Amino acid sequence: MRFTFRCVDPAADAPLLHSWVTRPYASFWGMLASGVDDVEKEYAAIQSSGHHHALLGLDDGIPAFLVEEYLPASSPLATAYPVRPGDAGMHLLVAPPSNAPVAGFTTAVMDAVLARLFAKPGVDRIVVEPDVRNTRIHALNKRLGFRPEGVVALPDKDALLSFCSREDYLAARALSPFTATNPPDRYSDRNGAPL
Repeated sequence: MRFTFRCVDPAADAPLLHSWVTRPYASFWGMLASGVDDVEKEYAAIQSSGHHHALLGLDDGIPAFLVEEYLPASSPLATAYPVRPGDAGMHLLVAPPSNAPVAGFTTAVMDAVLARLFAKPGVDRIVVEPDVRNTRIHALNKRLGFRPEGVVALPDKDALLSFCSREDYLAARALSPFTATNPPDRYSDRNGAPL
C-alpha cells in the first residue's frame, strides 16, 4: 500500500464515485438513489464551495477511497457546537475491494487521511459527525483517537459528534501500530512527498 491524494474532478470521476456511493454498504453516504449526473453536480458544488473539497485517495495509483475535507464553521456543524480555530472536518468512504479484502486496509486509510489533515498548518483538531447508526465507523474512529462528544441533530441525520486532537491521534498510533506492512512514513502526497 502506498497512498496518494488528488483532487476529485467532478465530471471525470462521477462514474467511478457513483459506482461507490450507490452500493448498500455506502448507505450512510446518503446517495443510494443518485444518478451519475447527481453525483457530478454534488461534487461540482463541493469543489466550488471554497470551504469544502473532495479528494480521491489512491493506493499505488488506483482509486481506493474518497475523502471530503471541510471547514466546520461553514457547515451545518456551525450551530451544533462551538467551533474552534484549528478545527477541520472530514468524511471518508472506502471503495469496495476489487479483490479479496485486505486486513487493516480501512484503518490504514483512515490513518493516512488523519496524517494528511494534521500535516496542514493550523489544523489542531479533526471533527467527524457520522450517523449515530453507523457503529462500524464509530469503532474505527475510537481506535484512531476520536472522542465522542454527543449526538447532534443535523439537517440530514442524527450524528455522533466526535473530536480527535493531534495528541489523541498520536497517542492512539503509539498504542497500536495500524498495519505492519504499511508504516506511517510511507504515506505520501500526490507528488511522492511523505506526509
